Amino acid sequence: MGSDLKNRASSEMEMAKRRQRILAEGFRLFSKRPIDKVSMNEVAEASGIGIATLYRYYSDKPSLVVDISTQVWSEYIESTRSRPDSEAIRTMTAAQRFERFLDSFIDLYLNHRDMLRFNQFFNIYAQSEGIPGDRLTPFTQVIRALAGRFHEIYETGQRDGTLRTEIPEQKIFTSSLHLMLAAVTRYAVGVIYAEDSVQEELSLLRNMLLREYTRAA
Repeated sequence: MGSDLKNRASSEMEMAKRRQRILAEGFRLFSKRPIDKVSMNEVAEASGIGIATLYRYYSDKPSLVVDISTQVWSEYIESTRSRPDSEAIRTMTAAQRFERFLDSFIDLYLNHRDMLRFNQFFNIYAQSEGIPGDRLTPFTQVIRALAGRFHEIYETGQRDGTLRTEIPEQKIFTSSLHLMLAAVTRYAVGVIYAEDSVQEELSLLRNMLLREYTRAA
């Protein structure tokens, strides 16, 4: 009995390691080239497994792609919670927290360009393949976590007056998210006219949003 349990635990551990390897190699490949240009055979080969084994983990490419995107964003959002200044958030004004929120997009460009490229390819692939909403649920639930964190900023603004809460929460959140994410993604995929001006331009966009949505305490 004890031997059976050990063997089962060892097998489950090996399966978990293999799955993580599949996700890591899939992300690496899908962040370099459009997803529809990368075959499942390439993912299997890069992961050191046969194609039949890959299909035992993922029945089709959309399942694999959604799982990769869900994990990548989950890990990134979780990492921002454990940043050195995370504890200091409680003493920040809403305007300061909003600035930190906007800066997180600049951080994506500076330190996670592969993630931005993958996200661009993922959005294109999901639309072109017509992946239904129910299959995207794990990913969309993770993204909703960003809205939840922004809600905390908005509530703080209602108390301290440093955020323009006469403007609907959804408008501030979606416009900031779309503008910042579109900008950093554009630069990450290589649409750049002058490399040395990228950070300056991103800071300019951040400051424009700050002027639009915040006020002095």
